[in-house]
Amino acid sequence: MKLISLKGIALFVTALLMIACGQKENNTTVVKTTSMEEIHQSLPKQENKEVTSNTFYKKGDHVPSDLVCMVNDAYMGGNKQLEVPFEGKMYYGCCQMCQSRIPQDNSVRFALDPFSLKQVDKALAYIVIIGNNGEVAYFENESNYKSLLAQAKEA
Repeated sequence: MKLISLKGIALFVTALLMIACGQKENNTTVVKTTSMEEIHQSLPKQENKEVTSNTFYKKGDHVPSDLVCMVNDAYMGGNKQLEVPFEGKMYYGCCQMCQSRIPQDNSVRFALDPFSLKQVDKALAYIVIIGNNGEVAYFENESNYKSLLAQAKEA
């Protein structure tokens, strides 16, 4: 008899926790950190995502804008990204969520140039890989990137 009661209580508590967790997720923002590898693996395999070459870029390299997800600010391993034309410029995203977010969210279309600290349109930027996991930075031009490198060497 005690065994049945304990099982019943356990089921009740489990159900209660599941309901409470579901309510908590609906009332608060849940933030999940996702690695670049997880993002890359989660992408659907699409015919338009061709590898541009056998050359993969590394930290410090300038990368073509069509290889960068401009929402995640990440070089996507040599895979061409989905084009998102907006206001006469071309932006790139890795998935449908990014495609829909680019025209709707001004903050994902612009970044700060780390050298000049000016706002830069990502569609027009000189893009460089700055992290070991494909993180990118956007510069107004190549000169700003080289100036930042020179400053870093002096420091």
